[in-house]
Amino acid sequence: MATDRLDEVLDATYECLARYGVRRTTVDDIGATMGVSRSAVYQYVRGKDDAVRRLAERLHDQALAGARAAASTNAPAAERIRGVLAAKLELVLRLRGDSPHAAELLDAKARLFGDVCAAFTGDLRGLLIELFDTAGAAGSVPPAAAADICVALVIGLESVANPRDLFDPAIDAVLAGLLGTGPSAGSTRDGFGAPVETFPGMMRGAGA
Repeated sequence: MATDRLDEVLDATYECLARYGVRRTTVDDIGATMGVSRSAVYQYVRGKDDAVRRLAERLHDQALAGARAAASTNAPAAERIRGVLAAKLELVLRLRGDSPHAAELLDAKARLFGDVCAAFTGDLRGLLIELFDTAGAAGSVPPAAAADICVALVIGLESVANPRDLFDPAIDAVLAGLLGTGPSAGSTRDGFGAPVETFPGMMRGAGA
C-alpha cells in the first residue's frame, strides 16, 4: 500500500537525519537506506524537504494523539494534565536520546517545519486550557495562564540533566498550587508521571 511505503520513506528519513542531520541528508541517502533508487523515493515525496516536513508532522501528530488520549480519560484532572505534559516531554527526550541531529526536528524556528512544532505546542496548550477550565484553577489563576505555566515548566525541564526524575515532584508542586490538590495516591505511572498507556509507539519500523 502507498501509505505503508510512505511510512518506510519517513522511517528511512528519520534514520538519515539521526545520522547526518537535516541539512546534510539527501534523497540519495534516503533511497540507499531503503535499498531503492532515488527515483523510487520521489514516487512518495517531492524531495528531501517534503520528506523532512512529513516526518516532523508524523512525530508531532503521534505525540499529540498521546496527549489527547491522556486528556480524554476518566482520571482526575491532575492526572490528565500530567499526561498531556508528559507527552510533550516524551517527544523531546526520545528524539534527543536517539541523536542530537534528530532533536533538530523540535526546532520551532526551522524553515521546513517550525510551524509544525509551534502548532503542536499550541494544540497542547489548548488541551490544558480545557482541562483547567473544567477542573477550575485555584485562586485567581485563569485557565490560559495555568496552561502557560505548565508548558513553561516542561520546557524548563527539557533543559536539565535529569528531567524524568524531576517531572513528578515539579508537576505535583505546580498542580497543587493551580488546582489546590496534592499528588494522586495509587496512580499507575511510568518513569515520569504519565499513565503507562499514554504513549503509543513514536515511530513505526524505525525503533524511535
